[in-house]
Amino acid sequence: MMKQTHTVLKNVFGYDNFRPLQEEIIDRTIDGKDSFVLMPTGGGKSMCFQIPALIFEGITIVVSPLISLMKDQVQALKANGIKADFFNSSISTEEENEVITKAINGDLQLLYLSPEKLISVSNTWLRQLNIKLVAIDEAHCVSMWGHDFRPEYTQLKVFRRSLSQVPFMALTATADKSARKDIEEQLGLSNSKLFISSFDRKNLSIEVRGQVQKKRKLQEISNFIERRKNESGIIYCLSRKNTEEVANHLKGEGHSVAFYHAGMNHEEREETQTDFINDDTKIIVATIAFGMGIDKSNVRFVIHYNLPKNLEGYYQEIGRAGRDGLPSETILYYNMRDFVLYSQFADDGANSDMQKEKLNRMLQFAEAKSCRRKILLSYFGEHLTENCGNCDVCENPPKDFEGTILTQKALSGIVRMGEKDGITMLINVLRGSNNADIHSKQYFTLKTYGIGKDVSFFDWRDYVIQMANQGLIEIMYAESSALKITPIGWEVLKGDKTIRLTTPTSPTDKKKQQKTAKTTTGGDINKDLFTELKKIRYAISKEEKMPAYIIFNDKTLRLMASELPTTENQFLAISGVGMNKMEKYGEEFMNVIRKFKSVSKPRKIATTVTTFELYKEGLNPTEIAEKRNLSITTIFSHLSQLYSEGKKVDLEQYISTETINKVREAFNTLGRKIELKPIYDKLNEEVSYSEIRISITLILKNE
Repeated sequence: MMKQTHTVLKNVFGYDNFRPLQEEIIDRTIDGKDSFVLMPTGGGKSMCFQIPALIFEGITIVVSPLISLMKDQVQALKANGIKADFFNSSISTEEENEVITKAINGDLQLLYLSPEKLISVSNTWLRQLNIKLVAIDEAHCVSMWGHDFRPEYTQLKVFRRSLSQVPFMALTATADKSARKDIEEQLGLSNSKLFISSFDRKNLSIEVRGQVQKKRKLQEISNFIERRKNESGIIYCLSRKNTEEVANHLKGEGHSVAFYHAGMNHEEREETQTDFINDDTKIIVATIAFGMGIDKSNVRFVIHYNLPKNLEGYYQEIGRAGRDGLPSETILYYNMRDFVLYSQFADDGANSDMQKEKLNRMLQFAEAKSCRRKILLSYFGEHLTENCGNCDVCENPPKDFEGTILTQKALSGIVRMGEKDGITMLINVLRGSNNADIHSKQYFTLKTYGIGKDVSFFDWRDYVIQMANQGLIEIMYAESSALKITPIGWEVLKGDKTIRLTTPTSPTDKKKQQKTAKTTTGGDINKDLFTELKKIRYAISKEEKMPAYIIFNDKTLRLMASELPTTENQFLAISGVGMNKMEKYGEEFMNVIRKFKSVSKPRKIATTVTTFELYKEGLNPTEIAEKRNLSITTIFSHLSQLYSEGKKVDLEQYISTETINKVREAFNTLGRKIELKPIYDKLNEEVSYSEIRISITLILKNE
């Protein structure tokens, strides 16, 4: 018997299998326990609370600070036949009252609220709801150590106390160790379990280009886009002025581009974002204000025109590319001017020291000479054993050398200093510097004092950064950026593991190579058909006023162009196609595929004919399914079609009169519409789709 969670996954969302950790998180939530979910952008966080929401008899509250994300997710849920809505500052008083009425009457399964709205209504109509689950999205906003702290999130702890028996789920894509502990405390999670999914987005290539002059940078970006005609991308800039300059330059080169920044009025920003989401504008040049909460799955590249402020933000921003799992590209441009400017910003802001340390770490990443994916993942506590092969350093590796002894000197220094100092103090001790801090702490008495005096400060800094990037050292921002040795670092210090370091070079010495466009369609698909499917998807999106990717994402269209489904069962077998979407859009897409098949290749013997021949030989449906390597559901679909065509098929033997009568009653009650899912729901999921299909065939044929 299929688990209820698997049934919902397949019938509603159209997927055969859960992603790693999703099922465990969902099961824990259904058991009424708290969870802390740390998953990368595009890693499948939403499914963790959406599936329990469909199983619970009540309402699930989703707290999100992002209005655009609420709209996107609610639209996507509705497209899958789910009762969902949002409650935030973007809706009118009349719309608010409609949402409140639906929520109180039990007509909603999921309700998305901004934290401000949640707090303002938590003691009014919200108390009347049968709340079964609360999901706190973008949970890093609650932490002072997070990169996007929002004060209103700190009030959610009071709301949590008022629902002590209801499971809470905190979800975020970006939180280092300091932030994780703070999030659990601030939200008042009870015995929560931390789930950390792999942050390894293998489909994203990573490239960094340093000290590129402005004119050359613009030309490189223009050439890059030219080789990727009609693909969606985001270009992030440091300032509003930059966004307009870059966008205007690219427009002049004939590209479909718009800019986006906080200096535009609300209507302009809304229109620009909508045009991008709907594929009317291909490329957005924006400040980091853009992209938060956008679920657009077909962004094929993300370019950073300037150095980001921290690795959390950088990782989240590149994560907006390739959410559908297809190959996508990321490029980061940086120069020291960006670094100096951000340092000045940090001086004037809150948590100045921490922000500057995180900026330093970002610069270290940009200047690194080891596998960039290893660096990113080690920052989030995940360690790759092999280089990724999909970043610029792996593609053009620098010269390296046996660096175990040099590394052991640094690690030994960290240990003898009590793991409570930062990089500069460590290097000063290793180089035997004679300054006041070293004397006041008595570090000149350590055995490691001066053991690295033959190495320059610049080179030592480079080596220590490499050690951090390889996961041997952690920088604890909550502890004045003290260096701590990781388990792998201890292995190296004890001599159980060796390490290779790369020879320090100036960023200007790095030779960057222009990449050719990556193939993002891949697989055995027909590009002409893929283009036609995208056209029909675009037409439907315009008609229904929703983003094209909500109808079907590029990955699902690719599978259609590869598998060429022309029957309901074949169409349902495509990953990303649920019952609601099959009934709503299936016929239009299958018609395009049927026309393509009839024109593009000699007509094959109809698959139903093959089933009929085997049926006449005396094989039963199970045997036919095994012989043809098809599902039993598909075979029953064939037999129903053959029966409708007047072929001699004894359908009655496969179904009871009682079941037919049940289906007939539901069929009549629902206005005799030939739609399987409403009947399936009406019969409390007790009658299979195959039985419903056979019953309707018999009912219509025998009238």
